[in-house]
Amino acid sequence: MTRTAPAAALDQRDGSAPRHRFTFGLWTVGNPGRDPFGGPTREVVDPVDSVHKLAELGAWGVSLHDDDLLPWGIPLAERDRIVKRFKGALDETGLGVGMATTNLFGHAAFKDGAFTSNDRKVRRAAIGKAMNFIDTAAELGAEVYVFWGGREGTEAGVAKDPRDALERYREAIDVLGDYVVDNGYDLKFAIEPKPNEPRGDIFLPTVGHALHFVSTLKRPELVGVNPEVAHETMAGLSFHHAVGQALWADKLFHIDLNAQRIGRYDQDFRFGAEDLKETFLLVRLLERAGYSGPLAFDAHSYRNENADGVWDFVRGCMSTYSALADRAAHFDALPEVQEAMEAASVAELALNTVDGDEAEALKDEAWALDALAERGYFNERLDQLLVDVLLGVR
Repeated sequence: MTRTAPAAALDQRDGSAPRHRFTFGLWTVGNPGRDPFGGPTREVVDPVDSVHKLAELGAWGVSLHDDDLLPWGIPLAERDRIVKRFKGALDETGLGVGMATTNLFGHAAFKDGAFTSNDRKVRRAAIGKAMNFIDTAAELGAEVYVFWGGREGTEAGVAKDPRDALERYREAIDVLGDYVVDNGYDLKFAIEPKPNEPRGDIFLPTVGHALHFVSTLKRPELVGVNPEVAHETMAGLSFHHAVGQALWADKLFHIDLNAQRIGRYDQDFRFGAEDLKETFLLVRLLERAGYSGPLAFDAHSYRNENADGVWDFVRGCMSTYSALADRAAHFDALPEVQEAMEAASVAELALNTVDGDEAEALKDEAWALDALAERGYFNERLDQLLVDVLLGVR
């Protein structure tokens, strides 16, 4: 079935193919407006209805937890009926599944963790729950399987040795990696870092932590990272730099886009709702790097919105990314920006510092530091040009 994407999401070369692979989690458009201080403000949305509406608005695909689609404890026959109906909606609309994941944080059994619970039986059940939905994810054609360790942490550090916890975390991912390979599933894994909430401290809190963890795995080629704007920002870190490190390591397998203010709870605001400058730098980085994976909006509409406001939120996320991608291309094409880049020696950073055995020359060049200190890097001008472009002055 052919569907028409909104103008902002179209590839400008032919006017029909989606320019970006925008996806939305079933939990995002289906968020009922519940928060820790109040109940739902919107009705529950049928996942099939979400698929059709997202297709109508021009999204490329969806993401989902197991529990977003399959209520816990349903009989196998009911599970098969739900999956068949959902898969039918995907086939009808042409939407893909960018990412699937297991809810290993909602059930009361996971109150001390899932893969890192002190209870061995809980750890085994968590791995089995992941295996069950990995089967479904493969059936739905998902590209990436994400692991967010929301309960993998502690409030009382004395109760959990972090060395043992990380070993159990690694064991679980290794076992699941073997499971995917043994079953011939075309799935990659991605670790999603977060510093805290709902646990006081969560293991693998940042992209840097997750990247090192991946390097210790049995099948590191199978596993990458899934950075989220809100999570890295909660730690007061630059998401632009975190994504840059993931790209540098060739491990950006998936990305979650939203907005967040430093020092707050996990807000999951509409993409671009906060810090447009950092958001511009992120989009520019992704565009210049040629990232072609799913652009997943892991956010939700404000609690004071009704059902119509949810779809305004969806339009806003896609529109903002597309507009910033255009602004980034415009910025890079401006002659005054190119001149400012040259003055700042931006291109020189990509050149090798040392060519071969140059020890003696390098030691001699150390005496040039006083002269080198006299130059300026003209970052003020370059940064203001960025602001001018965002303001529409240039």
